[in-house]
Amino acid sequence: MEFKHRQLDNGLTIVGEINGDAQSAAVGFFVRTGSRDETPQISGVSHFLEHMLFKGTETLSPLEVNEAFDRLGAKFNAFTSEENTVYYAAVLPEYLEAVADLWAQLMRPTLRQDDFDMEKQVILEEIAMYLDMPDFLVFDRGRELFFEGHPCGNSVLGTVDSITGLTAEQMRAYFNKRYAPNNMTLACCGNFDFDRLCQLVQRQCGAWTRQETSRLTPPCCGAIQKVYEQKTGLNRRHLAMYSDSVSMQDDRWYAAKLLSVILGDHSGSRYFWSLVDPAIADTAFMELAAMDATGAFCSYVCCDPENAAQVEDILNTLFATVASNGIEPAELEAARNKVLSSVALKSEQPMGRLINLGFNWVYRQEYFAVEQDIARLRAVTLEDVHSVLKAFNPADYTLYSLGPSR
Repeated sequence: MEFKHRQLDNGLTIVGEINGDAQSAAVGFFVRTGSRDETPQISGVSHFLEHMLFKGTETLSPLEVNEAFDRLGAKFNAFTSEENTVYYAAVLPEYLEAVADLWAQLMRPTLRQDDFDMEKQVILEEIAMYLDMPDFLVFDRGRELFFEGHPCGNSVLGTVDSITGLTAEQMRAYFNKRYAPNNMTLACCGNFDFDRLCQLVQRQCGAWTRQETSRLTPPCCGAIQKVYEQKTGLNRRHLAMYSDSVSMQDDRWYAAKLLSVILGDHSGSRYFWSLVDPAIADTAFMELAAMDATGAFCSYVCCDPENAAQVEDILNTLFATVASNGIEPAELEAARNKVLSSVALKSEQPMGRLINLGFNWVYRQEYFAVEQDIARLRAVTLEDVHSVLKAFNPADYTLYSLGPSR
């Protein structure tokens, strides 16, 4: 696979990984904006804006937008996180330029008042839906507690009050500042002509105006606290745990990723054998959430309320044991093989490579080929994992626990 890179005069970056043998192509706009870039007054605007881009432009109605994607046979979607809003599609190679052209048009939406008013109700319904999902609630509240006072603790959805009070003018002002070309990356993978793609992007996006798009990246040392709450209608207790970890720019990411798999993979991990296999918990896993200049290990456990105290005791013992005895070589190899398999399987399709390609450029301005990712994973040693354990002790965690009313 061949990597190519180009930047327009206005700062819009185009990165491509070309594979002439691929049977498809995938393209996506990566906008470096999310909930951490919001103020309390406009909390949730990034996610709201993601919805609004599908409402069309001066020349495209919402119906015409959906008809265009359908006509191209595109597998398309978008998502918003604390730090990024990403719009992507996978198509047959002959339709790559058409779908890229469509996305470029949608990156300059009309943001009509009537569409804004209607979609606001959709967002409020989505917030209500997630309020009925305790696993979402504990992660959202746990992140807020852990990143206390830090912008990474902002809610992606926002609140009922912030969305209700948000105006179309506020959204347009946010869009004009954050959706600047120098704050965006267009990534493309698969079977396509890079030069022709760049010519298309220059025609569609070359006149966009550069803006000042700074982001606050204050250091974060997570707050260590435990909060226990109750909610009517629940039958299980849900626990979210956050502890410090590496950032996306940290070369220790590979060791931290393997550590999270050793401790908390859905199967075969220490969480699994200590909690799930003996039926003390229904679900128990840990994930690595590496972000811009900060990061966290995030754990989730769902269990019978009667087992909640035992779950905490087991996890505290587990963390103490790992800190004193370290990781076994067999555990590292099993975790390595799991991650290597995941990397290899995802890499077989352009859509599987797209997110990796885009985020590597957004966070590090670097290109990592599949072979480089595999080599870095293979190079991780026990000493590397133990170094991460020493620097980021998972025993120093914030806990948010939500269970049924007594």
